[in-house]
Amino acid sequence: MFRRSIYKTPAQLRAMVEPGLITAAALDAVRPLIRPGITTLELDEAANRVIVERGGESNFQLVRGYHHTICVSVNAQVVHGIPGELVLQPGDIVSVDCGAQFEGWNGDSAVTFVVPDPERPELVARREELSRVTEGSLWAGVAAMATASHIGEIGTAIQEYIEAQGPSAVSGETYGILREYVGHGIGRKMHEAPSVFNYRTPDPGPEIKDGLVLAIEPMVTAGGEATYIEDDDWTVTTVDGSDGSHWEHSVARHAGGIWVLTAADGGAAGLAPFGIVPVPVA
Repeated sequence: MFRRSIYKTPAQLRAMVEPGLITAAALDAVRPLIRPGITTLELDEAANRVIVERGGESNFQLVRGYHHTICVSVNAQVVHGIPGELVLQPGDIVSVDCGAQFEGWNGDSAVTFVVPDPERPELVARREELSRVTEGSLWAGVAAMATASHIGEIGTAIQEYIEAQGPSAVSGETYGILREYVGHGIGRKMHEAPSVFNYRTPDPGPEIKDGLVLAIEPMVTAGGEATYIEDDDWTVTTVDGSDGSHWEHSVARHAGGIWVLTAADGGAAGLAPFGIVPVPVA
């Protein structure tokens, strides 16, 4: 049976730039809409509008049984929440996952937001801290991809970053890393080999070399890592009711260095604390 290489050619990497930018633009369209009173379906419609206007299509809608452009996961939901009539409330922590396909190539990215709530600053601070730790662990993983020799080092970097944060400075909570859901390769399909674990494993995994494109996506909770799937057969929710956060970027390793395909700046801002300067795909 024919098996496609996990490494892309320079031409294929160039073809992945536009779907990454479309995905980033769709999430940018959602960002200003995160406020009390808006429904998750309205967020979905805004993201889809951007993707279509830029000549792409939602790759989430290409997944069998799924009919929306984004996943929206609120509070104890961590990933795969289905957009609908749910109305965002002050203080909610909201993770939005989105992907676009353009001319047969894919982008995939996720961002976590916290809805403002002047009445409950402690709740907002606790949830913003969870999001900050998760985003920081994402960038630790991306930075590892720039210098590591094997994919397993990415998961080690993510776990070590989270562990280094210790219990939350705001709430004293420890953080859990989802084990059953992981990152992945991306290219002609949104989900390709190899798996990208968000934690340390004994297997070093495939070699990191030019042409590798990965969707790195830590999923972190403010408590235990155990989850269950809700009755909709999609939404992944924490067993203990703790909050969840999800951050993701599609990242390319190429001859010139590393480039975050789903960030307008290629990841420059996120990688700066790690001393890494991204290089555009040529």
